[in-house]
Amino acid sequence: MNKPYIPYNKKLKENSGKLRNESTLAEVLLWNELKASKLRGYKFNRQKPVGNFIVDFYCKKLSLVVEIDGDSHVGNEMMDYIRSGKIEKLGVFVVRFDDHAVKQAMETVLNKLNDFIDKFENDTLSEFVDWQ
Repeated sequence: MNKPYIPYNKKLKENSGKLRNESTLAEVLLWNELKASKLRGYKFNRQKPVGNFIVDFYCKKLSLVVEIDGDSHVGNEMMDYIRSGKIEKLGVFVVRFDDHAVKQAMETVLNKLNDFIDKFENDTLSEFVDWQ
């Protein structure tokens, strides 16, 4: 099934390249698990423009954005919530992980992503809203 094109602000493309070169430790660790279609054959991009935002990771086939919330997100939870809502209005699911969870509990992070993929493959993503 072909996913619809998700528009993005082309002005963000240059900055997304810079961000790929300035990744946090948590981003590098998760990228090592996602790159080269390591996660069940699904291709992820990192620091990808989606709409008017640059997201940490994006999988077109899953219509999934994965965000890692580090120290810069503390106190900005409402902005993250609003940002996620705007991305979801584009028809994309958003999963957020705490920076510390990625660094200290990678298996838990990967389990949650695998649960999402199971729901995607079983056509039960409607459960995702309740599952988050």
